[in-house]
Amino acid sequence: MSDIRESFIPFRRTDIIDLCLQDGKLQGKDVQLFQDFCDLLAAFFHFRFHYTLEEIKDNYTVFNPNSDVQTLQNPSLEQYEEMENNVLQGFKYILERANYIQLPDEIIQKSLQEKSLINLQTDVDFDDFDQLYCYYRGDIDKIITLKKFKVFEQEKIIDILERVVLLIKFKGSGYFQAKAKKNKKYQDLNFTPGKMYLYFYKNIPKLDLDLLFPNIKTSMTWKDKLLFGVPAIGAAVPLVVRAIPNILLIIVAILLLLKADSVVDSIEVDQRKVRDIMPILVATLSLTMTLGGFAVKQYTKYKSKEIKFQKEVSDTLFFKNLANNSSVFQALVDIAEEEECKEIILVYYHLLTSQEKLTPENLDHIIEQWMMEKLGIHIDFDIHGPLNNLEKIRGKIVYEDNNEEQIKEVPLLSYDQQGNINILSLEQSKMILDYVWDNAFQYNGC
Repeated sequence: MSDIRESFIPFRRTDIIDLCLQDGKLQGKDVQLFQDFCDLLAAFFHFRFHYTLEEIKDNYTVFNPNSDVQTLQNPSLEQYEEMENNVLQGFKYILERANYIQLPDEIIQKSLQEKSLINLQTDVDFDDFDQLYCYYRGDIDKIITLKKFKVFEQEKIIDILERVVLLIKFKGSGYFQAKAKKNKKYQDLNFTPGKMYLYFYKNIPKLDLDLLFPNIKTSMTWKDKLLFGVPAIGAAVPLVVRAIPNILLIIVAILLLLKADSVVDSIEVDQRKVRDIMPILVATLSLTMTLGGFAVKQYTKYKSKEIKFQKEVSDTLFFKNLANNSSVFQALVDIAEEEECKEIILVYYHLLTSQEKLTPENLDHIIEQWMMEKLGIHIDFDIHGPLNNLEKIRGKIVYEDNNEEQIKEVPLLSYDQQGNINILSLEQSKMILDYVWDNAFQYNGC
C-alpha cells in the first residue's frame, strides 16, 4: 500500500452539504441560502465540465476505435496532431480534477515481473505505443483467501488499486506491417493501429496491471512448465521403450530397401519379420498411433491449461471493467465535477463560518481535521484548487454607497495584504453565481 495521502473525498456532494448543515453554525435563512449557493455552484460546474467533455469528444472521434460516425474531411497532419494533443490535455485535466494520481512507470514494469492473483508469464511490448498514461485512485491492502490444491485455504495480503484509468495510443499501421514481416503473429491484431484506447477498471491488484494491456502475450510460468513437462517426459519414456522393437523393424526395412545389408546384419532383428510386409505395416501403424496419441494428449493438456489462463484473464477484466473508450471520458467528467464542487463547498463553508481570518495553510489544516472528526478519513486536501476556482468566479453585485445603489464586479474570493482570505456573504455569493449563470450565453448581443 502506498504511503501517499490522497485528495479524493469518498463521499457524495449531497452528504458533504448535509454535514455542513448538521454542524449547526448556519441558522435561519442562511441554511436555505447555503443550499441555494450549492445548487447554483453545481449547475455552474456541470455546465463548465459539459463544455470540456464536448471538446474532448469532438477531438477524440478520429482516434475512437468504436466510432460509428465519419468525418466529412480527414484532418491534415497538423490538425491530427493538434486533435491528439487536445484529447491528451483534456484527459489529464479531468483526471487531475477528479483527484486521480499518475502511476509511475516502474510500477507497471514491476507487474510484468511479479504476480499476485493470476499466475501467468506475461510480456507487453511498450514499443507498440505512441502514448501511454495510467492513473489510479485508492491504494489499499486487502486480505483475500486462496485455495491451495483445492482443499487448503490460505490468506494473502495483496495491494489493490481501487480505480485504474489507462490510455493507450497505438502506433500506425506501417509500424505493425513492418513487424508482421518479421513475425507472423502480428498479422492478426486484436486492436486497430493508430487508434486511442481507454479503459476504466476497479479493484485491480497492483502486480496484475500488465493484464490490462490489449497487446499482452501470456504463457505459462517456469513452474507450470515443469509441472506440465516433467509428467509428460515421464509418460513418454515407457512408450518409447515399448516402441523400440517396432522402430528397429522400420529402420531395418528402410535399410533393406537401400541395400545396406552389412548394417542390417549388425542389428539383432528377425529379418524374416522384416521381409514380411504385414509386421512392418503393423509396427508402423502401432508406432504412429502410440506416439501420435500421446502427442495429441499432451497438446490437449497444454491447450486446456492455456484456455484456463485466458479465462482467468477474461474474468478479471470483464467483472472489473467500468467503461471503455469514449464512455471513460463521460465517467471521469462526472467524478471531476463532483470533486470540484465538494472541495469548493468545504472551502466556502469553513471560510463563511470561521470566527477569525484564515490563510490558505490554516484553512487546509482546519478542513483536514474536520474531515477526520466528521468522517474518520485522513485526506490530503487540495486547498489551492478550490481557492483558485472561487477567485476566478466573478460577477456583478448591487450595493449601497452613500445611500446610492452601485453595481460593482467582484470575485467570490479575495486576499488582503496579509495573505488572509476574504469571502463574500451568502447573499452576495448567491448574487454572483446567479449573475454568472444568467450570462453564460451572450447570444442576444447584450
